[in-house]
Amino acid sequence: MNVAEKVRMARQIDRLGVDIIEAGFPVASDGDFHAVQAVAQAARRPVIAALARCRREDIERAWQALAGAARPRIHTFLATSDIHLEHKLKISRRECLEQARNAVRLAKSMCDDVQFSPEDASRTDRDFLCEVVEAVIEGGATTINIPDTVGYSVPSEFADVIRTIRTGVRGADQVVISAHCHNDLGLATANALAAVEAGARQVECTVNGIGERAGNTSIEEFVMAMRVRPDRYAFETMIASEQLYPASQFLTEITGVAVQPNKAIVGRNAFAHEAGIHQDGILKNALTYEIMTPESVGVPGTSLVLGKHSGRHALAMRCSELGFELERRELDRVYRDFVVLADRNKSVNDGQIVELIANARAVQSESTPPSSQEDRVPSHHDFGRFPASLSVPTERAASVETPRMLVADHDPEQQEDYLWGV
Repeated sequence: MNVAEKVRMARQIDRLGVDIIEAGFPVASDGDFHAVQAVAQAARRPVIAALARCRREDIERAWQALAGAARPRIHTFLATSDIHLEHKLKISRRECLEQARNAVRLAKSMCDDVQFSPEDASRTDRDFLCEVVEAVIEGGATTINIPDTVGYSVPSEFADVIRTIRTGVRGADQVVISAHCHNDLGLATANALAAVEAGARQVECTVNGIGERAGNTSIEEFVMAMRVRPDRYAFETMIASEQLYPASQFLTEITGVAVQPNKAIVGRNAFAHEAGIHQDGILKNALTYEIMTPESVGVPGTSLVLGKHSGRHALAMRCSELGFELERRELDRVYRDFVVLADRNKSVNDGQIVELIANARAVQSESTPPSSQEDRVPSHHDFGRFPASLSVPTERAASVETPRMLVADHDPEQQEDYLWGV
């Protein structure tokens, strides 16, 4: 993103309600320097952080970029794992310890709010990690961010790292412990949640889970996991969850990089249903197959995709939406033709549905008289209009109903829908 795009995105993130925006790495380029300055002017509510290596020139440049921020933070970092010390930095553990302590002291002399990250913490010797963290707390760090830089940890292990720091480091109770997780094994959100359970009170996230290599903890996944499961995660954030989908769309528009269709929370298919059994349940009570409302994350509504896995119920509702009240025999013929077409085309649009209805009625008029009014499919739903999907009413039950197993008095029409829909 260029400076103007970063400012636009920062305003959207501000609307999302995040506490801290890490706006850039000022020493990296003039563009990043000016972007941090511009974001600091545009977003006055959240803390604005600037990234800096544990070098004097980095820290001074970061502070210059943050000079106009209402709530500035310097975030300085240094690798601590032996593999990084030996092969990348070519320094000893003792040199690493001193460099980290001195950098935090320098940053603290400029800014009250200082965050320190021991890069590759999850692969760092645990005793040495605690030694470094204790040194930077003594140097004035107010937030200690623990990065799983290469996405190596699993949740139980990462939680143990957080607990070890909280209980084994002097002064840890006086600072905020943070988690920064990468998604190389697909565990970034799980590791972040485990860190919070273990005592972390800040989580570094990204919209759409973007980030180096496989990305970082996805803010939409992390926030909604806690919102949906407060029984397991009794924690709160200030995030306005209704802004999650708009933020996702905003980022996609700026970067031109779309999220995968089945991405949790914000993907195109996150609230779309094609399987007949799922569609039948959604039409009766959305809680059957949705654990959160689409509106709670800013998605306009649920959609039922008409494809080869769709059931009669969803097709009948779409026909009704298009203005056709089908008799039972008509629906039978339309549905059979629909399945054949969907099997070939993958999805069926409105024009094709109208054509199927016309063909079915033409055949039926030549062979059988129309059935009685009682055979008609009800047409009392008022749905939004989508070119190839069915919009479902947004009304949800106030509480989850206790499931009931019906062992008698089966509804033949519903049973047929299940047989066709599977």
